[in-house]
Amino acid sequence: MDVNQAVVRILEETGRVSHVFGSTGQVNASMLLSLRESKKIKTVIVRNEQAASFMACGYTMFNPDNLGVCFATGGPGAFNLFSGMAVAYSDSLPVLAITGYASAPVRGKGCLNESSGLSRTPDSHKMFSATTKKSYIVEDASQICDIMEDAINTAFDGRPGPVHIHIPKNITTATVPNFRSIKLDIKPVLPKPAAAREFASRLLSAKERGENLLLLVGYGCIRAGAKDELMRLIDGMKIPFVTTMDAKGYLDETHPLSLGVYGTTGDPIAMDYFEKAAVVLAVGNSFAENATLLFKADLYDNKTLMHINIDPKEIHKVYPADFSMVSDAKSALSAILNQIDALGGMKAGNAPALATDKKKWIDMPNQGSAKKIHPADVARAISAVAPENAIIMGDAGSHMLWLSEYMKLGKNQRYQNPGSFGPMASHTNGCMGVKCANPDKVVISGSGDGCYLMAGFELLTAVQNNIPVVWVIFDNGEFNVIKKFLLNMFNDHAYMSFMNPDYVAYAKSCGAEGFRVEKTEDLEPVLKKAIALNKPVLVDVAIDGDVFANMNKSM
Repeated sequence: MDVNQAVVRILEETGRVSHVFGSTGQVNASMLLSLRESKKIKTVIVRNEQAASFMACGYTMFNPDNLGVCFATGGPGAFNLFSGMAVAYSDSLPVLAITGYASAPVRGKGCLNESSGLSRTPDSHKMFSATTKKSYIVEDASQICDIMEDAINTAFDGRPGPVHIHIPKNITTATVPNFRSIKLDIKPVLPKPAAAREFASRLLSAKERGENLLLLVGYGCIRAGAKDELMRLIDGMKIPFVTTMDAKGYLDETHPLSLGVYGTTGDPIAMDYFEKAAVVLAVGNSFAENATLLFKADLYDNKTLMHINIDPKEIHKVYPADFSMVSDAKSALSAILNQIDALGGMKAGNAPALATDKKKWIDMPNQGSAKKIHPADVARAISAVAPENAIIMGDAGSHMLWLSEYMKLGKNQRYQNPGSFGPMASHTNGCMGVKCANPDKVVISGSGDGCYLMAGFELLTAVQNNIPVVWVIFDNGEFNVIKKFLLNMFNDHAYMSFMNPDYVAYAKSCGAEGFRVEKTEDLEPVLKKAIALNKPVLVDVAIDGDVFANMNKSM
């Protein structure tokens, strides 16, 4: 067995990898022969390695036990993976990147694609070390099992994240003299019992005193699979809840205690109740810019902040917490619920009074008069036609804000927008990884035309590999959210417009299906047809660029 075969065998044996995403080059081409022989792993070859890194992120985004895997040749191919590694690092996604590397005997001599850092070549090991939890170089075939074991365990350990392995060209086909199956030792981050008692006691005392309690749900709850524990707490104590933008839809937004999204584009009822809240329980939340009104300094003044996060570095990072707990969200909530039972159980009482004049954006009239299709109506239509368990992916831009504001999700539907690193095209491509991990669910990409133009050739990848995603393109021919930023700052803008192709013709030239929508009343019928086709589909929607998403604080 050579190193390539050992890598594939180990990935198979984890039971966490059904798809890998990548491209080839001189340094790693031999790995494709081993992947071809696999009966358990499907290999998806992309048009650009950056897309492979985004797909690997999508593969584990809603499937926490999955390991996202991407691969590339050394040098330029490897460098194209950095955006996805940064997404995985920022968003806590377990991803393994495998790239080629110069063979030891020729390092420093200027071989093709060299990135050893010698003789004025870039140093990819330093670069990957800066964008992952750990980067490795395999210098001898006998190391491969130990390195794969350490890398995969590191990816899942504590706060998950990406890892990277360099495999030099001469090592890829070297014989492994000591192959063994690796051991995964992945332990949850558990709360300290004293912290769980403190949290339980404070929550109960808040309820007894009639203080307004608010639960702020972050993406860490999705990673931990904490839905049941969240709902036990919400229903048992009648606690209103809001989510960050990247946890939207994790809890049913039709629930009577759901106040929608809190933050820069948050729902009016969420913003109103937050002001009244005396105690905020933030779970799996890192207080990102959009969730804090641009890091508003006094946001938690005169409130009791109770913060749960798997990463101790997130505690007190933005706001000092009155009560803090380092723990996986599911384990933390389970421990708190057990302590509440031990202290006499929940006394729910009545749900707090909510303002009758404050609503969610979806329940309010569209803001602004649109000459073309209003972007809010595109989001409403997606929400209306998305079936049970559907996953909707927003990319970076104004369309992400419209989707967050004007979709109402229930029926175990999911939504995800790019996190704090937030590269354009990340979810336009990442949605294919999501679909590979969730073949039984409808996956819809809400993509700005700017994002799609950065990523669109991967439509060929979807067609070739039969990955049926529906891409809904918010087509306004401009970088709309940056245009709004410039208008707010200078009452002027520049270089915001660009040309779009005929997306319908492009889709058909790739072997996909394409539709153009220019009337609001056609949105739902076309989207229903696109979903029913169960193949890659582009839906190009002509939206107005002179209406802007609602902002609770100017950008």
